Amino acid sequence: MRQRLPLWVLGSSILIFFGAGVGLSLGLEPFTTWYYCFVWWPYIFAVESLLALRGGESDLYDAPRDWLLLLPVSVTLWLFFELLNFRLGNWQYVNLPAHAAERWAGYVLSYATVLPALFATSRLLDFFGLFRSAGIAPLKDARPLHLPLAFTGAVFLILPMAMPRFFFPLVWGAVFLLLEPWVHGNGGRSLLGDWERGDARRLLLLLLSGLICGGLWEVWNFQAGAKWVYHVPFVGDWKLFEMPVLGFLGFPPFALECYVGANAFLLLRERVAQWEASRRRMFWFAVTAAAVVFDALVLAGVDRFTVVSFQ
Repeated sequence: MRQRLPLWVLGSSILIFFGAGVGLSLGLEPFTTWYYCFVWWPYIFAVESLLALRGGESDLYDAPRDWLLLLPVSVTLWLFFELLNFRLGNWQYVNLPAHAAERWAGYVLSYATVLPALFATSRLLDFFGLFRSAGIAPLKDARPLHLPLAFTGAVFLILPMAMPRFFFPLVWGAVFLLLEPWVHGNGGRSLLGDWERGDARRLLLLLLSGLICGGLWEVWNFQAGAKWVYHVPFVGDWKLFEMPVLGFLGFPPFALECYVGANAFLLLRERVAQWEASRRRMFWFAVTAAAVVFDALVLAGVDRFTVVSFQ
């Protein structure tokens, strides 16, 4: 079963991926509107299946419950950036489905790909041995960096909200700088911990994964019928696909933000798992309810402020 299921999923993913391309070229629905989802999910499943077949590390097959848990985390994490975009105004959505239920399903399915795509790509690069010997001078103790990093992260978040025209790029580092000190200080998987061990491999894998996924995001978005377009100050006229060329520099640090965001959630889950059962259930009920309310409010805001045209 360990061999047959990944093989079947890999084959199905390849067929769906290329079938979506044919459907798009012929102008057929639902491939035109939903093209982004029709290629990203097969990519994710194909990479996970290839890793499983080749004996690599596959979260989908090795830890499916954890993999599924990261999907709603991915949605909520990206919606935080959608919330910031209400102030930044750096991107807008065009040609989205007019029916709200279909449109919201598209949001959720699209945003849920962010973490699985980045992490699957990173593990694929790791499997091929990239940066295997990458090292850095070990840092004796990263704890003195906690406060400066957190302060810088707060500044990176406040300045774009105060003056978005000039400081909008800083949001693509704020989450990492704010959360990394907490994750490291509480014993979670962290890049600061890697630095203390003199290991630069995970950092480089994440940065490259962000750049690769960013390129794929933009290529597949550019071809889709329902998509986003950018309005970036100063550099918006020099574009590759829909993205201003310099905007691609934001994808590598965004991958770091995704990594630390996921690790912060997993660390929180480990801590809560030690609580008494009734307290644990109440906590997760409250967190789930808060996340659902947050997601719904931001999605309503996306409809109101970010979508500029419907089919």
